[in-house]
Amino acid sequence: MTRTPTMWRVVETALDIPRTWVEFDNPDDPEERFRCDLTWLTSSWTCIFGNGCQGIYEEAPDVGCCTLGAHFSDKDDLKNVKAAVRELGPDEWQYYDEGHSKDGWREKEDGDWKTRVVDGACIFHNRPGFPAGAGCALHQHAILTGVPPHTIKPDVCWQLPMRRTYRTVEQPDDTSYLEISIGEYDRRGWGPGGHDLDWYCSGNPEAHVGSSPVYVSNEGELRHLMGDNAYAELARRCEAHLVQATALRHAGPAGRELLPLYVHPATLLAEEAAEEASSAKSSKRKRK
Repeated sequence: MTRTPTMWRVVETALDIPRTWVEFDNPDDPEERFRCDLTWLTSSWTCIFGNGCQGIYEEAPDVGCCTLGAHFSDKDDLKNVKAAVRELGPDEWQYYDEGHSKDGWREKEDGDWKTRVVDGACIFHNRPGFPAGAGCALHQHAILTGVPPHTIKPDVCWQLPMRRTYRTVEQPDDTSYLEISIGEYDRRGWGPGGHDLDWYCSGNPEAHVGSSPVYVSNEGELRHLMGDNAYAELARRCEAHLVQATALRHAGPAGRELLPLYVHPATLLAEEAAEEASSAKSSKRKRK
């Protein structure tokens, strides 16, 4: 998909790409089965906030995807953030005073609690120029105190751009099981408005520059979403998938045709861009 917002041109891969999925039983619950997108989980996506992220809205490039505030998934999610707020000081949180005012740090939208939006972004988002640095105050507090960020941030924040969904699968023998899918939180995850975002990272080659595949770089988040035993099963299958993808890279034309099924197209485009840049740099050196 190619989008052309007012001020920049953003090239993203199509939403409906070929994907390799794997299914396996939840080792901790025989009535559950995981369905995982190996094409996404072995991609080289990484968060590039502060390093090329253009923000989901053109007019707010410095706040990434924190423009709308975060909806809480349940009472435990809200309770978890409440506990973190009690630890934040004004030296860490730019909107500390605002967060402790009568309006507080949360608000209701359509009957559900979410983090309050102040000056065009989530109240926990420190803006450029703040002494502690730009970005999520909760995330920065986690790093400073040595705890994983996903343990104190709202669920929707640390899960993005991974998406966990549930559905009950009815089988012909009148039995059923709960299917838990782990995949890419693409534009559609935001609802109809996701198609109007000016920039988005999950299918954008600019963000597929990680040094490790998603299942490794986001191990903590995936363990939280799946459980340790299920994550171990996933990691084993991701490793096997990467071996197959490597073999296809060296299998000639037939392998190259199948490669997009195994390697996320945005990752392939990012690799091609890196190769072109390296080749151009090499040619420049030779001319000198």
